[in-house]
Amino acid sequence: MRRPHPRLLAPAVALFLATACGGEHAGTSGGPGAAVPAPRATVTDPPVDGVRITSVTIPSASPTPSASPGSVHADRLPGDSGVSAAYQVSNDGDEAMTYTVIFAFTTDTGAVMGNKKLTVRGVAPGRSKNGTVGLGVLTPGASPVTRVKIEQVTKVPADEAPDKTGACPSSGVRLWADDGDAAMGLRVVGLHLQNCGERDYSLDGYPELSLLDEDHRPVDGIRVLHGGAAVAMGTGYDEPPAPLTLKPGETALSGLIWRNTTLAGSTAVNVPYVRVLAKPGADPVIVTPELDLGTTGRLGVGAWKRADG
Repeated sequence: MRRPHPRLLAPAVALFLATACGGEHAGTSGGPGAAVPAPRATVTDPPVDGVRITSVTIPSASPTPSASPGSVHADRLPGDSGVSAAYQVSNDGDEAMTYTVIFAFTTDTGAVMGNKKLTVRGVAPGRSKNGTVGLGVLTPGASPVTRVKIEQVTKVPADEAPDKTGACPSSGVRLWADDGDAAMGLRVVGLHLQNCGERDYSLDGYPELSLLDEDHRPVDGIRVLHGGAAVAMGTGYDEPPAPLTLKPGETALSGLIWRNTTLAGSTAVNVPYVRVLAKPGADPVIVTPELDLGTTGRLGVGAWKRADG
């Protein structure tokens, strides 16, 4: 479950696509029956939080096979849509940042046929990184994709970015948030901590949380309550804290629990970032659970417990 934060949603970035640059036909290069490169269109839309799409590639109709016996033409991998977008991530700040970007692949009418999420790590101040994101396999029966847009951008200081699979941090532990779950206004997002080091790692209590706005400034007026039962029963995070020692490779679990109830006439509160300390003195990690707290003013946090399995 991923809830795009209202103030982080990028305006729709309409991109020029294949029909506007279609003019290529099978056989225009390489002789009859040769594969035709997919049309690529340059994009000049302004960046969204430092991220911009520089070009898009939308394949035209499949090349017509040559009528000559024995001729061969190249095809994409079976099922691969061939749709892709080249992007650039630029950091105009004064510290290295890690960016997470969601790209939406849509029809002309804006219907989303697929999303791709990627993370670009450690973009140095004043520097840029380029890359390409592909749609991959399009669901059978889906409408043709004709546009690509930046749907969401989040960014955190590189030295506080979560990393589920990269090199083990100097702290000896990895910490990250999952995509969570939602049911009838109740939100639950898991916090995972893995001992990736070579020594035992001890926990006893609750993660320490700081709520941050989109500029990473503190958000006031929200009570952080210990235990899931402070918000709702039966979330799995009701147990009191107990000492816990993780051997190398073992994982602990906590959780963020809230409701998105909004009272009429009141202003809803949304918190895109949460800085997490696994225990006092631990290295901070900023996760992006996108807390849509409504007007409740409450966030529950579970005590660390050993993860199942």
